[in-house]
Amino acid sequence: MSEDRKLLEPMATVVSVVLRALLALLTAGLVLRVVRGSWGDAVVCVTDDSTTVSTTGPTLAESGVRVDSVPRYCAESPDTYLSVLHQLGTLPTTLLLISGLFLLHRLLRDAARDGVHTERTASRLRLLGWWLLVGSVVAEVAEAGSRAALLAELSKATDFSAGTWLDLWTPPYLAVLTGLGLLTFARITRVGAALRIDLEGVV
Repeated sequence: MSEDRKLLEPMATVVSVVLRALLALLTAGLVLRVVRGSWGDAVVCVTDDSTTVSTTGPTLAESGVRVDSVPRYCAESPDTYLSVLHQLGTLPTTLLLISGLFLLHRLLRDAARDGVHTERTASRLRLLGWWLLVGSVVAEVAEAGSRAALLAELSKATDFSAGTWLDLWTPPYLAVLTGLGLLTFARITRVGAALRIDLEGVV
């Protein structure tokens, strides 16, 4: 399997190093929070991307150009509820990134050991594809919901509703397309694995 191992480099090494670095940083951050005894954020902010306000003060814009600003609400002394909402605004994507890297690391490790054109590699590819496809949508839905709830708490002009959630939701097009691509390559790899078995049987 040395040839298969060579095919997977340098990606296998890069993924392994990045995964270990991220886990080390998260562990260090967790230990630091425990030592300092601070779990919440000193300031919690959320940006209302659905609203723009025309700037009336002096700007550096050229003549005939209007400058718009997006309101950003910040709570300087947030309670636990606001801190939790703020964390949920980024936590799902972070968890998706780490878990996706873990699945990719396991895929590359097994492919280097067992071979690229195997049924196991195809199954790992399929799992990673579905995880990225479904996980990216779920993460974005959860983060948009938490941002909408946080905005409703900090702004008197905004209520927590489906309309507010849709305004703050950004479809993860790239992640979805990447997941679909991995599912396609999983089918191709499965066909290659079957052909390899048939060829070995003939030989």
